[in-house]
Amino acid sequence: MALGEGCPQAYAPLEELMRRRLGRECLYVPSCRLGLYLALRHWCRPGDRVLMSPVNDDVIFFVVLAAGLRPVQAPLRADDGTIDVAAVPESVWRGLSAVLTTNLYGSPDPAPELRARCDRSGIPLLEDAAHAIGTLVAGRPVGSFGDASVFSLSKHTGAGTGGFLTVADPAVREDLARARDALLTPARLPAELAYGLRPYAEAGLRGLRLTGAARAALRLFGRQERTDIRMALRPEELARALELAPSLDAFDSWARVDMHGYRLAPGRIRMRRTQRLLAGLDERLAAHLRGTQRLSDTPWAVPRPGPAQPMFRVPLLVEDRAAAAAALARRRIAVGYLYDPPLDVYAGDHFTDASPAPAAAAWFARHALPVDPLRADLVAAVLERAGVRPARPPLFAPGRAPARIPPDVLRRPAPPRSAPGA
Repeated sequence: MALGEGCPQAYAPLEELMRRRLGRECLYVPSCRLGLYLALRHWCRPGDRVLMSPVNDDVIFFVVLAAGLRPVQAPLRADDGTIDVAAVPESVWRGLSAVLTTNLYGSPDPAPELRARCDRSGIPLLEDAAHAIGTLVAGRPVGSFGDASVFSLSKHTGAGTGGFLTVADPAVREDLARARDALLTPARLPAELAYGLRPYAEAGLRGLRLTGAARAALRLFGRQERTDIRMALRPEELARALELAPSLDAFDSWARVDMHGYRLAPGRIRMRRTQRLLAGLDERLAAHLRGTQRLSDTPWAVPRPGPAQPMFRVPLLVEDRAAAAAALARRRIAVGYLYDPPLDVYAGDHFTDASPAPAAAAWFARHALPVDPLRADLVAAVLERAGVRPARPPLFAPGRAPARIPPDVLRRPAPPRSAPGA
């Protein structure tokens, strides 16, 4: 086939690498978001209610809607943004048909507790491990607890494309592979060449200190899809798209943001580069672990139980994130992967069920400063010189929302998101 697209044999080396790492059946997908759509369509029926994190990429929210499902926002822990299982009321559990974890920035959601609860309720557990390809929980890799899990190769590996859908039951793999192939768009030579040249172009812009000018040009010509942290909701269009769900085509304008090739069948250039980068994943994870350990010793980090994880981004907690981000920007350190405001504030009750205890999520979304652990020393030095003050999460009673969320918690921060999605 042209450019090597749509050929299962081309995916086999990547799938084998991931199969050995995770110990379960793996299916290559062009993106984590497409893998998640496949999993949601396979394990859920239209109209089902899915518990998910409100501090999450809005692309993932739209993928859930595209699958014809009703998002239900979960209460979170304020210190790390993980799902607070104890704060989910029984009335919410009784109405759920699935749980979707996030493992935000690499902090593991409580997968053993969620697995046990899903088993008692007879519903599937789906793991979004886009940020957590190297994270362990209870001695097991994130992604090994769910009925299905999705991984991104755009994150730790830096491939900028590709991912995996992994499954606990190998018998469902062929059905998922057929569904994947039906959703793929053919590989295109211009897209392959652009993918191959992009790393060199980006390196040249960074070397000439023209990254900011390039972003300004994209905004000028209307090519930058995000002008704020969250993309535009476009509620009237979204309501019309919901009438067509389940349908990935109807939601394509939201699902493709930051990654227009999320359904693109990979050609040879993508496959070769992705395989090379995945083969070096352990070395990359070791570097992320060293940076995470360095940042965990700073005053902006919150102590976490258990061994350190090779975090994709380390969410430092700061009083004034806009000021901290501005200080980092002066040293050309971008702060990306911000998810503020939470999805229930962003989308409203027409499109999602609000969290039963929203305050902790809102506080975390407002104060989290996710930084790249590969630049740990420079980040720590900049924040120290700028006099950035740490924030400590207030205590929120599990399962109960306060009478009023402080207005500053819901205020949107200034720095735009600068990194691609899943």
